[in-house]
Amino acid sequence: MQDIEEKLAHLERVVDDLSGVVARQQDEIDRLTRRVEMLMQREAEREDAGGGGVHLGDEKPPHW
Repeated sequence: MQDIEEKLAHLERVVDDLSGVVARQQDEIDRLTRRVEMLMQREAEREDAGGGGVHLGDEKPPHW
């Protein structure tokens, strides 16, 4: 019986530790999701403003 109680206590501790890890990961995912949304909104605003930026990938080098 004592062996089962020790295993149960160990499992409860592991579950608590994993719960903390999952909570931190969710916080990080939420933070990164907000950042991506912000960057996408900025890029959409930049495109709506006329796209005055230079698209270097579309231009030929000056020596061509």
